[in-house]
Amino acid sequence: MFKANIRTTLAVLHDAIAAVLAWSFAYLLRFNFELPPNFAAELQQSLYWVVPLQLVIFWRFNLYRGIWRYASTADLRRIFLAVMLAAAAIPLMFWMLRLDLVIPRSVLIINPLLLLLMMGGSRFVYRLWKEQGLYQNLKLRGEPVLVLGAGDAAVSLAKDLAKSSDWRLVGFLDDDTDKHGRMLNGILVLGKLDTLSEWAERLGVSQVIIAMPSSSHQQRKRAIQLCNAAQVKMLTVPSFDDLMSGKVAVSQLRAVELDDLLGRDPVVLDDAGLHGLLTGKTIMVTGAGGSIGSEICRQIARFAPAKLVLFDSGEFAMYAIEQELKQTIPALKIICLIGDVRDAARVDEVMQQHRPSVLFHAAAYKHVPLMEQNNAWQAIRNNVLGTWTVARAAQQHGVEKFVMVSTDKAINPTNVMGASKRLAEMVCQALQPSGATRFVIVRFGNVLGSTGSVIPTFRAQIARGGPITVTHPEITRYFMSIPEAAQLVLQAGLMGQGGEIFVLEMGEPVKIVDLAKDLIRLSGFAEDEIKIEFTGLRPGEKLYEELLADNEHTLQTPHPKLRIAQAQQADAAWLAQLLEWTSATVMADDAVRTALAHWVPEYHSSVQPSLPEQNHQP
Repeated sequence: MFKANIRTTLAVLHDAIAAVLAWSFAYLLRFNFELPPNFAAELQQSLYWVVPLQLVIFWRFNLYRGIWRYASTADLRRIFLAVMLAAAAIPLMFWMLRLDLVIPRSVLIINPLLLLLMMGGSRFVYRLWKEQGLYQNLKLRGEPVLVLGAGDAAVSLAKDLAKSSDWRLVGFLDDDTDKHGRMLNGILVLGKLDTLSEWAERLGVSQVIIAMPSSSHQQRKRAIQLCNAAQVKMLTVPSFDDLMSGKVAVSQLRAVELDDLLGRDPVVLDDAGLHGLLTGKTIMVTGAGGSIGSEICRQIARFAPAKLVLFDSGEFAMYAIEQELKQTIPALKIICLIGDVRDAARVDEVMQQHRPSVLFHAAAYKHVPLMEQNNAWQAIRNNVLGTWTVARAAQQHGVEKFVMVSTDKAINPTNVMGASKRLAEMVCQALQPSGATRFVIVRFGNVLGSTGSVIPTFRAQIARGGPITVTHPEITRYFMSIPEAAQLVLQAGLMGQGGEIFVLEMGEPVKIVDLAKDLIRLSGFAEDEIKIEFTGLRPGEKLYEELLADNEHTLQTPHPKLRIAQAQQADAAWLAQLLEWTSATVMADDAVRTALAHWVPEYHSSVQPSLPEQNHQP
């Protein structure tokens, strides 16, 4: 407080001196620096009235609440308005007080111009001095760095870099030819992004900052690829959404992640519609502790439901998402319930007690090789019987909308997990005609960083020094981020009217071996430092993923990233037979695969039946 008072006093004193000098120089300029004695006396007398009036007006305009080091155009605007008001008030004061003073009209015009120059100029000179702006072009300390992009984010970044002793900004690169040769914050825009290698070599740059938060994903991806080609290290500014939300500043740089390379353009959500679906209502999420389920919970929480019911069989996963939501959104009412989706009594109890309006069913066994061997029947019980148990309870207890999270592995499945999810889809469709609950199914592919995905595995293998294990050199997968997948699940849930299977637009497939190479480079290693080994396809694993089955086609929706698959439907008679099959207590893997060929005609197992053991008699 004491320091602030000193600064305020000094600022007032500065403006008082500026007011005296501006008024005095106005007189001197009026008389070409040959001031007559009578006007010199009037000058001295008028100062006693003019300066206090101006200081009062300056105070009322809050000119002394700002910090000169951060002087901005807003401060300059306030100074301009205060000075202009003072210029108008001075002759009015002399007329009202009937002071016997003759003020030359030219003085009344010259004075505000001089005062504006002195007050505004001194503040900005001080800011430049504090930011080292007066000698930033002579700055020789710090590591040289190039900035890719020459927009608003790049300019803000340049101002922050000018204060740093660790970095020395040597140029911008941008594809906008109108900016080439121009200077931003005193730094030259050198050329296009394609010239990065040339400029990095010429200027001795080994570090590049990508400042293109509002550009499309394809443009940012190209920038990252150019950095890889130039063999320079990369940092990037935060995402556009984070910058707009005010959570972070441009200067909070971070390393380029795989999400930046494989990520996609942001999802545009119907926020008004989602508020209508979620706000003020009880929403339930099964599998709430999983990668997708927990992200669905985060996305739902943004829309202020009356109550969010979390249901999961995993104690620690449930605890983790509960603690996160309590910390980030303390006002949200969260109910955490441990239970198994196959436990009809527990599911019925939960539904009866909390009466959810919308239910997102994300609980499932999803790991393909694990479900293929020794656990095939459990995959059926959990994914098929569990879905039916929750869906039936939803109908009985008046759930308005039931949104099931499915997978692209349900399309022409070659594994038990995919076939079980296809059966779960058909269960929901078979239930649709028999009640008021609207069933909506959403299919999508792999998500970056989810539990069991290749990304955490690759990172762990790199941390151990390699090798990275890839099943096949040609294996490809579709990828999207977990937030994007969760947002599109919400959007599909809003749009669905009952019985639809929504297919998410997954973009272009990615070769897993290319993914491994990108991750090696982003981790700071060369490809010859971390080896890649091919281990062969695992049980039930496809070489390529598909977005539609052979007998399916899609219909467009109003959302560019959602389409509706026209898939084979099931009826109540089929459902009754399926439930009779799933009521078995135990079934061997081979028997499960044989039965699935009947229940899912497009299923073709990639696993050869195991041969019975032979008893050899001596």
